[in-house]
Amino acid sequence: MYTDEDLNNAVDKGIFTASSVDEFRREQVLSKQVTVADEENIRLIGGFNDIFIVIACALLLFSSLWAVRTIDPGLGLATFAALSWALAEFFVLKRKMAFPAIMLLLAFIGGVFQLSMEVFGSLGDQAMMVATGASVIAAYCHWRRFNVPITIAAGTAATIGFIVSSFVSMFATPDMLNVLTDWILVLIFICGILTFLFAMYWDSSDRERVTNRTDTAFWLHLLSAPLIIHPVFLSVGILNGDESISSIAVIIALYISMSLISIIIDRRAFMVSSLVYVLYAISSLMSMYGDVGTNFAMTGMAIGAALLLLSALWHPVRGMIVTVLPNTIKQFIPDAK
Repeated sequence: MYTDEDLNNAVDKGIFTASSVDEFRREQVLSKQVTVADEENIRLIGGFNDIFIVIACALLLFSSLWAVRTIDPGLGLATFAALSWALAEFFVLKRKMAFPAIMLLLAFIGGVFQLSMEVFGSLGDQAMMVATGASVIAAYCHWRRFNVPITIAAGTAATIGFIVSSFVSMFATPDMLNVLTDWILVLIFICGILTFLFAMYWDSSDRERVTNRTDTAFWLHLLSAPLIIHPVFLSVGILNGDESISSIAVIIALYISMSLISIIIDRRAFMVSSLVYVLYAISSLMSMYGDVGTNFAMTGMAIGAALLLLSALWHPVRGMIVTVLPNTIKQFIPDAK
């Protein structure tokens, strides 16, 4: 298994010539009738060996945590985080294994977060702020050392957690409790928009999607969609049992807009990561007028059929849409071919 980044590295080392690699990519485009960018490749699993290593790492990490925390909980969490880093030194830095890299990154940041909560738990509401701040620093250090694409998204999520927890810590007073939730939703929505723009920054720097920067953008898009749609979902009251045709229509309209953006930027991840919300919204709408027991199944059938149809027509639809866009937008997105 190899990626476009591996081909680029082979060119840099003189194994292949740049012209031969370009010719190979053109041949792949002609045979598959799609561009490299349209494939939306991400390096996730190189083979079953990746899964084997992840299982082994998980067994070692959680067994060590369980054994050491009987002596001291903080020491157990510190051991968990330290082992995650040490294993990454070999499996990520030396072996360049994608799936273990993701697992060990999440284990390291999660270990740092839980260790911070354990150490600073006496601070009350401010403990979350300290823990998320420590997670941001942990993500930055991990990125500088291992350069795992998902690290940027993990660090962004930790940064958003730090911002929200800081906001709660500053304004969580008895007088503000009634309006605090609404402001938190607004803050999360704004963070979702900023995360999307941050993802587009990475995407626009690699419009052909042949480097690791496109993987970084993928994970950021996967993070941004729920951050955008979840606050809207809560603000219209669907989770509180206040379903109405108007509130459900807002969710569906938002998802259609996000789907249109997904087509324009050629990122299916942006649309799929918020799919659960529209499934719930349409299922709730059908519950108001039909048999509750079959609503979710029928909703899944309808959405699945729509997604398959969109997948089949993705390239011609995207071509028609991108053609009419101004050049100021086209310069940030992959070409439609």
